[in-house]
Amino acid sequence: MADTHPTTVAGWREWVTLPDAGVEWIKAKLDTGARSSSVHAFDVSEFSRDGEPWVRFSLRPWQRSEEDTVRHECPVHDRRLVRSSSGHSEERYVVLMALRLLDRTVTAEVTLSSRDEMGFRMLVGREALRQGFLVDSGRSYLGGRPRRAVRRRNRGV
Repeated sequence: MADTHPTTVAGWREWVTLPDAGVEWIKAKLDTGARSSSVHAFDVSEFSRDGEPWVRFSLRPWQRSEEDTVRHECPVHDRRLVRSSSGHSEERYVVLMALRLLDRTVTAEVTLSSRDEMGFRMLVGREALRQGFLVDSGRSYLGGRPRRAVRRRNRGV
């Protein structure tokens, strides 16, 4: 089957947007070794809407900062047992989210997990990347960066 997506070269780390959640900037690691994408989520709770399972959660886009915390709701797409890089397995909610990376918006399967101890608030996995992205492991931020004042919030400054 021929690839119908144009190829966009991205760096191993990029600033991405989650437009449906109202998150303008979140620093992400692009990881071809991970199947699905993952975002730092907390206060996660499931509820029912029109007889279907939904999940409500909070996103905190900045490392070491509580600024710009966003509350978001989406339908539950799936629940999966996910094995972390340390080998620990846990069941996670999976939601479909629009993800804007390098001026392209794709739909990604995103697991909700605590990434407090991780270096990036978001991980973009190969399911999202196979929608036309090629990762250059020697480059970073090919899609640009937010202004310095915005980036400083990511360091808790």
